Amino acid sequence: MTRVKKQKPHQQKHSGPKAEKKKLKKQNGSTEEDERKRNPKAFAVQSAVRMAKTFHRAQDIKTKKHHVPVVDRTPLEPPPIVIVVVGPPKVGKSTLIRCLIKNFTRQKLTDICGPVTIVSGKKRRLTFMECNNDINSMIDLAKVADLVLMLIDASFGFEMETFEFLNICQVHGFPRIMGVLTHLDAFKNNKTLRKTKKNLKHRFWTEVYQGAKLFYLSGMVYGEYQNQEVKNLGRFISVMKFRPLVWQTSHPYVLADRIEDLTDPERLRTDPKCDRTVSLYGYLRGTHLKNKGQVHIPGVGDFQMSDVNFLPDPCPLPGTQKKRALNEKERLLYAPMAGVGGVVYDKDAVYIDLPANHVKQLQEEVRPTTELVQSLIETHVTLDAKMAASKVSLFSGSAGLDPTDISEQSG
Repeated sequence: MTRVKKQKPHQQKHSGPKAEKKKLKKQNGSTEEDERKRNPKAFAVQSAVRMAKTFHRAQDIKTKKHHVPVVDRTPLEPPPIVIVVVGPPKVGKSTLIRCLIKNFTRQKLTDICGPVTIVSGKKRRLTFMECNNDINSMIDLAKVADLVLMLIDASFGFEMETFEFLNICQVHGFPRIMGVLTHLDAFKNNKTLRKTKKNLKHRFWTEVYQGAKLFYLSGMVYGEYQNQEVKNLGRFISVMKFRPLVWQTSHPYVLADRIEDLTDPERLRTDPKCDRTVSLYGYLRGTHLKNKGQVHIPGVGDFQMSDVNFLPDPCPLPGTQKKRALNEKERLLYAPMAGVGGVVYDKDAVYIDLPANHVKQLQEEVRPTTELVQSLIETHVTLDAKMAASKVSLFSGSAGLDPTDISEQSG
C-alpha cells in the first residue's frame, strides 16, 4: 500500500523586497498612469488614421442621440401604454395578443374584443388593441399608438396594408415600431429561410430606420407561438422607453374601453331613432380635458360633453390600492368589451364580478312531499278570517251575502 505524500502549501513572503513591493502596491493601488509610465509603448497610438476614424465615429454616434428637448407631461402614475397590433388578415394578430396576455397575466382570453388592459410590471400597464384591415381604423389608431407591433407574413412578404399604415404614421409623428415575422414554419429549406429573413429585414429597415427591431416567430405549438419567443418579445415591450410625440402631448384624447347606453328604454321602444345619451369610460391621455367642451368621435362626428367625472382606477398598479382591498381581487387583466374585469365602476354604483368558486351555492329548501301539509304551510290567513271574507249566493245571478248581512236580517 503506497502512501500519498501530502504537498507542502505555498507560504507567502512576509519580509524581503518582494513582500515590501506587494505591500506598497496594496496600499497605494496601481493606477493607469503608473502602467503608462512603466510601459509607454503599449499605450502609444499605433495608427493616427485609425484613431481619427474611431474618434469621428464616436462623435457621430453621440450627435445622433441628441434630440430637440420635449416637455414630458406624463403624470406620476402614467396611463397604460397603447400597443397597436397591425397586419393584413390571417397573419396572426389575435393569436399574438392572446399569447402576450397569457405571458404577462397567466390567463387565457378566448375572445378579443376592444382594448385589453394588463399590468406588465410594478410601474407599467399595457393596453393591446387590434387594428382592423380598413383605412379608417388605421388612421384612428395611428394617432393614439405608443408602440406598433407590425406583423408580416414571411411566406408572402410585405403587403400594401403595411406600407399604408407606415405612411399614415408619418403624419402624426412616428411612434415606436417593431416588426414581427410570422409563418416562418412554411419554409422547409434553411438556406431559403435565412435569405428571406435577411431580405425582409433590410426592406423593413428601409421603411422604418436602420437597425429597427425585427422579431421572428418561428412556428406554432398547439395553436400558440413558442413560449420563449413570446417571452423575449414581452421583455422588450416591458423595458422599452418612449419619446413623447408632439401631437399626442398637445391634444387630450381618451381611448374608450367601455361604452354604456344611458337612454331611457321606454323612449327607445317608442322611437328607435331618437337621440342617445351615451357614457364612455377610459384613461385620459395628453393634456387636460375641459368639462362641457367639444369632442370628436371618429366616424360619428363632433359632440358637446354634458359632464366629465373621475372614477377609481379599474386596473390599478400594484401597491397603489388601499389596504382594505384584497390581493385576491386585484386583477391583472381588464377588458370590459371582452367580458373580463373584476370591478366595474359607475357614477353611483360599483359592480363586483366574482368567479363561481367565490360564491357559495344556496342549498335548496327541503320541502315536504305531502300536498296537504304543503298547503297548510303555505296558508297565510286563519280559518276565521277566511270565513268572514267568504260570500254566499242563494240563486244564480243574485248578489252574494256577507256574514254581516245575514246577522242583520236575523236581528
